[in-house]
Amino acid sequence: MKIDTSRRNFLAAGLALPAAGLASTTSSPTPSALAPQPAAPAPGKIAYRVLGKTGLKVSTVGYGCMITSDPTVITRAVDMGINYFDTSRGYQSGQNERMVGAALGAKRKDIFLSSKCDQKTGAGNLAELDTSLKELQTDHLDVWLLHGLGNPAEISDDRVEAQRKAKEQGKVRFIGVSTHTLPAIVDRVIEAKLEVVQAQYNFASAAEWGPALDKLNQAGVGLVAMKVMAKVGGRGRRGADAPPPPARPANFAPAALKWVMKNPVIATTVPSMTDIDQLEQNFSVMAQQFTDADQKILTARLEQITPYFCRMCGQCAGQCPQGLPVGDMVRFVMYADGYGQFPLGREHFQRMPAEHQAVRCDQCPGCVVQCPHGVTVAERMMRAQELFA
Repeated sequence: MKIDTSRRNFLAAGLALPAAGLASTTSSPTPSALAPQPAAPAPGKIAYRVLGKTGLKVSTVGYGCMITSDPTVITRAVDMGINYFDTSRGYQSGQNERMVGAALGAKRKDIFLSSKCDQKTGAGNLAELDTSLKELQTDHLDVWLLHGLGNPAEISDDRVEAQRKAKEQGKVRFIGVSTHTLPAIVDRVIEAKLEVVQAQYNFASAAEWGPALDKLNQAGVGLVAMKVMAKVGGRGRRGADAPPPPARPANFAPAALKWVMKNPVIATTVPSMTDIDQLEQNFSVMAQQFTDADQKILTARLEQITPYFCRMCGQCAGQCPQGLPVGDMVRFVMYADGYGQFPLGREHFQRMPAEHQAVRCDQCPGCVVQCPHGVTVAERMMRAQELFA
């Protein structure tokens, strides 16, 4: 793909580490927050950081359970010393929490467990929490997040009060949100006195993410990075206009994970893992440093995924004459084509208003939405409609 000088400058800037905030590796947790000692640790070095003001001492590589179907991988991760596990009420149509609970069993006491809720009201969230606790076979969550919020209004007083109520009841220890559009919600998170934010953050993230992370870190908010691999899918009707990216090189995943972890304000990461090989590769990264060779790998990969990967910068908001949420729909395609989670992408698509689901972008004479980062918007939108409508 031919890229002009300004594009190359953007790619290089995008890979630069944002200004680091307060390092979180030096804090001393309370004795009750100390990381558990695994019975049979795997070879390698485990690194821990403190999750903001929570005091939880978490492994810098955590475990994102969203696409895991083999419970033995989760069990092995606990034995290796990984101690932060993330799931959600809606993953795998509600089955993921059940699998995670069964996999953890008696090991639940050795780890910190996070889950998320999707309902739009406080009462709905509390009902989901009770279901989550039952499925996870636990009496509490260490971290409970409102799932996938993109604007301050979604962090309503009603929902925050429900989180606080659950905390007072001992059902959760710490509360927060997950988001794909971090800068938009920073001030509201601080105002609501939330304790943890789980945000999309990777080598392709928008430049605005760095200052947003620093501001939250300075406020004592614990930071968890998700979508750390910037997964994409290259299939679609207009493949000639946007050819699929080449397969990721074998050393890509460690480079991407190291890029995120070199930012000291990130306490832990939750990469998705499906097998022991991925687990062991990610585990090994905790003992490695980010190198110039890693940066070259990521620079090349960023060029390859430009037509597909949405940085969730928000600059396309309001551009579509049909009112479509462009960034969200590109992300729905990522779930299906990048993570192999077609049901998850379809579920999000079907939550859109009926009039948005009925739109067909191939009926427009030409797409007026222009992505400043090079995403082929029309192709991605039609892919979403082809898959989910």
